[in-house]
Amino acid sequence: MRILSWNVNGLRAVEKKGFVQWMRDESADVVCIQETKAHPGQLSPELLEPVDAEGKPYKSYWASAKKAGYSGTAIYSRIEPLNIRTMGIKDFDDEGRVLIADFDRFTLISAYFPNSQEAGARLDYKLAFCDAMLETCNKLVQSGKNIILCGDYNIAHTPIDLARPEDNEENPGYLPEERAWMTKFLFAGYVDTFRAEHPGEGGHYTWWSYRTRARERNIGWRIDYHCVNEAFQPEVQRSIIRPEVTGSDHCPIEIVVR
Repeated sequence: MRILSWNVNGLRAVEKKGFVQWMRDESADVVCIQETKAHPGQLSPELLEPVDAEGKPYKSYWASAKKAGYSGTAIYSRIEPLNIRTMGIKDFDDEGRVLIADFDRFTLISAYFPNSQEAGARLDYKLAFCDAMLETCNKLVQSGKNIILCGDYNIAHTPIDLARPEDNEENPGYLPEERAWMTKFLFAGYVDTFRAEHPGEGGHYTWWSYRTRARERNIGWRIDYHCVNEAFQPEVQRSIIRPEVTGSDHCPIEIVVR
């Protein structure tokens, strides 16, 4: 089963850059989207029901922010979930931060973690979200579920997860508090699947600033993840980054599970 995740930085914008054809070409089983910046009523039929390589439409599910043109998550799936819901916490649901889909063998979470912003202006909100996410994952695992938490975490965890760590120690996404939460999350029984497959390897990034030709020079950050609970890790066959796919300042990431 192939599950892709992509912060598209505006679904209507990426539609103009070939998103619908990309969905058809990939024909993944599930595609999780972050930063849709739209409500379903604003979208074309092709975005609401893109088709796979056989012309069969995906089912789509949406969590949109109350604020227009902001945040938002979505899940496209060729397999109908048993259940789909938001996080159930108003402060985060109002920004469309999370969609949770239950499948037979696991629960999939598409999440758009907040940006802590300059000088940590939203750091408290970010950390509250992070703690709520950890609690959500723990409850699911304790109830006997396996989980895949995918999306834009807006956190580069270790120095090898960004090109210039020394220059960014006081910048959002690499603040000590954010990195400490990521460490706590992994120690709580979760696995960063890409890092498990590529231990110690730098130079792999999922986001590049639009400024200064950062992507062309691969001056980036790895802030998009597929994480799973430890018991589910043996089911992960592959976890990769797809930097060849353009259209956003992020690239997609992909996980293959048995």
